[in-house]
Amino acid sequence: MSEIKTVNLKINGIDVTVPAGTTILEAAKSIGINIPTLCYMKQINEIGACRICVVEVKGARSMVAACVYPVSEGMEVTTDSEKVYRSRKTTLELLLSDHKKDCLSCERNLKCELQKLSSEYDCDSYRFRGAASKLDAPDTTTNYLVRDNSKCILCRRCVAVCSKLQSVAVIGPNERGFKTYIGCAFDEGMSESPCVACGQCINVCPTGALTEKSEIEQVKAALNDPEKVVIVGAAPSVRAGLGEEFGLPIGTNVEGKMITALKMLGFDHVFDVNFAADLTIMEESNELIERIKNKGKLPLITSCSPGWIRFMEFYYPELMENVSSCKSPQQMFGATIKTYYAEKMGIDPKDIYVVSIMPCVAKKFEKTRDYQNASGYPDIDASLTTRELARLLKQKGIMLPDLKDGEFENPLGEFSGAGVIFGATGGVMEEALRTAVEKITGERLGKLDFTEVRGMEGIKEASFKVGDMNVKVAVASGLSNAKVICEKIKKGEADYQFVEIMCCPGGCINGGGQPIVDSYTRRNVDYKALRAKALYDEDKNMTLRKSHENPAILKLYKEFFGEPGSHKAHEILHTRYTKRNKY
Repeated sequence: MSEIKTVNLKINGIDVTVPAGTTILEAAKSIGINIPTLCYMKQINEIGACRICVVEVKGARSMVAACVYPVSEGMEVTTDSEKVYRSRKTTLELLLSDHKKDCLSCERNLKCELQKLSSEYDCDSYRFRGAASKLDAPDTTTNYLVRDNSKCILCRRCVAVCSKLQSVAVIGPNERGFKTYIGCAFDEGMSESPCVACGQCINVCPTGALTEKSEIEQVKAALNDPEKVVIVGAAPSVRAGLGEEFGLPIGTNVEGKMITALKMLGFDHVFDVNFAADLTIMEESNELIERIKNKGKLPLITSCSPGWIRFMEFYYPELMENVSSCKSPQQMFGATIKTYYAEKMGIDPKDIYVVSIMPCVAKKFEKTRDYQNASGYPDIDASLTTRELARLLKQKGIMLPDLKDGEFENPLGEFSGAGVIFGATGGVMEEALRTAVEKITGERLGKLDFTEVRGMEGIKEASFKVGDMNVKVAVASGLSNAKVICEKIKKGEADYQFVEIMCCPGGCINGGGQPIVDSYTRRNVDYKALRAKALYDEDKNMTLRKSHENPAILKLYKEFFGEPGSHKAHEILHTRYTKRNKY
């Protein structure tokens, strides 16, 4: 085995030894020096465009971009000279010259990377006067996202994520020079593009140029309406992310405090969407078993991620028959509330207003699909992201970290830990296997943890011995990875029986509605794994960890649905898909 070659250099007079190929940015980080960046995203957007990371290198003709410039033997680097400081400050002031400076009313106020650097470099935001963007009017054509190019700094992080991580590439730079702006093909609005609503562009935007379309005011109006019974359900990933909005460490599980906070907001009932996750598994595992036994269309592909479903309808409609017809837990939650629960509690469904709290922007789109259930009303009335919930709590002066822990109500009684892990990539697969394996074999599992499908890898494959069958499965997160799996299935090169696809890299814990992670943390902290750990720890500590053993779910089927896959279950809990034209 060859020895790894190292390079010796000096940074600000300090001796540094790093592996060959290391950039100046990474070398400086190794000795505790942070070089600021705006456009840089490791392995995704390494273009050296913003010039915020410039440093001096002895002997070089000009300053160099630390994010892309490799170290060399004997190199001498200065990151903190007056020349470097003045260059960065001037660059920031030029960016501010045509930037819409409504910071106090901007959604990203105090969480804006441009704002933070401008403060650190003592910038004069009016030193230069630039021309206003020709696209001052925000693009509000979708029901899930707002794009405001007057706040765009052309870092192209959104472009790189849309293209490289999600393989969608619906946005890019239009025109040239000073006229350059980020937009869709043919200068159309976002609603006219094959955008999948994942929101990953929002997560990486350093400013307020991209945000989710807020539904806070609609929810407040419902809470103030005495005629409405307002019910809220929170997805598992929200409890693993919400605390970050209040300064708690990444991966802090704030489930109990979140419940108390939701009750303080005035919701009539606070439920856990996990019971709907259990319901999803009952239907989806039944669908898998039926397809295996009756030689139906395989592999069965999960349907819980609305961004993935939208991607499939746009880009892989030929796989439509492979995708489970089950609604997502969000939609099953609302559908059950407005049918079974309404009937049981004697409430007219028209008087029930269901709010979901989701880590996802695509859920805002999903709730508008043709999903009317047997009640005749939409499953979900409003969907708030984790970030929106945090803003609402702050508006009301609710200090989440200081709250006592509360407990979920549940329309049925209880839920299993299996539903908790839905939020991490591989979680749906693992929960489905816990149920499907026991139902196929008729034997109890000795080990419930299917660790082979855990982890933050983009694609995971595994094979399990189930009775006299070998069941081969695949898990993909991030649409560039989903595309790899879809191509294999499309070409007949895959022999999987079951496939889980999550639109967002890492799963829902990294959804487009989760707390914003700045570029420094994004490249230096495994924040996705920390959030996922909070969910796996909760699952591990629960006594009930299998959907099909949940007595509340069994009661629901006995009293209302009959059995998994029944006509009534299909009428309320299942859906259909349609091919979408890209343009």
